[in-house]
Amino acid sequence: MSDEHDDLAGLREEIDGVGRTAAKRFDPGAGALTIAIAALAVLISLVLPWTEGRQGFSILFGDAQALPKFFSWAAVLTGVLLPAVTLATRRWTLAWVCALTSFATSIAGVLSIWTTQTTTSHTPGPGPGFGLVVAAIAAVVLLIKWLQIAASRPPLP
Repeated sequence: MSDEHDDLAGLREEIDGVGRTAAKRFDPGAGALTIAIAALAVLISLVLPWTEGRQGFSILFGDAQALPKFFSWAAVLTGVLLPAVTLATRRWTLAWVCALTSFATSIAGVLSIWTTQTTTSHTPGPGPGFGLVVAAIAAVVLLIKWLQIAASRPPLP
């Protein structure tokens, strides 16, 4: 009888361990495809013009205004690299990190567009290039999708 009780206790412990592990993970479902498409859009935007006809890669690795340069790095890190790690590990904590960093990146993207349109004189600035707009839209899409995934965690029992 004692061996049977030990076996049941061991089985219960194993089941509880599997439950704790599953509670730390998420299933993105169809959202993973949306995230992958947005990450691809960020990568494609780097070959398109961002400001004054300069490509995103030249903004990323060259001399540029501070805000577009920050946004280019943030877009690559939070739009491509961090989602890849998060989708591979499927951890709730990383989903929240992606949501929060996507929020900051989205704000930086919108401000980057705004700063390219304004100058200190009365003439308008050169304006944003198509790549900058695509990257900013991709950052907003990532923000929405990561917030949906992160907020979908069921309450723990």
